[in-house]
Amino acid sequence: MKIAVLGAGAVGCYYGAMLALAGHAVTMIGRQAHVAAMKADGIVLLKAGTTHRAPVAATSDPSGVADAELVLVSVKSDDTVTAAAEIAPYLTADAHILSLQNGVDNAERLEAVFGRAVIPAAVYVAVETTAPGQVRHNGRGELVIGAGPASAELARSFEQAGIPTDVSENVKAVLWTKLTVNCAYNALCAIGQLPYGPMVGVPGVAGVMADVVAECRAVARAVDIRLPDNLDGTVTGLAAAMPRQFSSTAQDLQRGKRTEIEHLNGYVVRMAEKFGINVPANRTLLACIRLLEEANRRGS
Repeated sequence: MKIAVLGAGAVGCYYGAMLALAGHAVTMIGRQAHVAAMKADGIVLLKAGTTHRAPVAATSDPSGVADAELVLVSVKSDDTVTAAAEIAPYLTADAHILSLQNGVDNAERLEAVFGRAVIPAAVYVAVETTAPGQVRHNGRGELVIGAGPASAELARSFEQAGIPTDVSENVKAVLWTKLTVNCAYNALCAIGQLPYGPMVGVPGVAGVMADVVAECRAVARAVDIRLPDNLDGTVTGLAAAMPRQFSSTAQDLQRGKRTEIEHLNGYVVRMAEKFGINVPANRTLLACIRLLEEANRRGS
């Protein structure tokens, strides 16, 4: 396939590299530093002790999506609407669009701009950008995508590229489950600047995480989303599975970048306010990350 990846961060580069290595024609659309690096060396993927160089085209121009049969959107959630408006004039009428983003409502926000269906996806991968155009894979890599006319075919293409993919008829619940896990880990990891393993061993952290999960469950119930009964086990199990992983929120703060906290704990807080639900743990974590972002902005 001809595939365009909008957003050349860690997630976009990982999936772009995997698809390019499988023989697909991939065009990456990102910031100039990444574009220059990828034009010179492709995407450098560090995975399982091996360095792979994935041949891709790269551009900063939104017209890079032209003629793409599949468009993967992996920009930060704050940039969703702006980025969608930029590429909209260049999309072909039959292009399939997937949202590979944090949060639960990006596909809907993209649909509002494009006026057409967008397939939501829950992304489960531990990756980090180590240099422009270079990404390190730290674990996992599977996708869960929403059901649609093309979903089964797309899932087969992803599987053939080494990307385990399931199609879900209830992807909203899957996205809410991932949102809850992110709400439990991302802010705390960023505040302590500790990877997941050591983080959960700090006294009091497990209790805060349990409070976050309970609050997310209450808000999900209010919007008619049933979260899995074993969600608490899923949350606690992540630290054991990825003990050395830093959250994307922590990585963003380390680099002085804006985080996606408004689309994680912030989203839960806003939805809770609509239903009169008290979510003090999520509200506190949101305020803490906002403080750290402000300190970064001021150069503290």
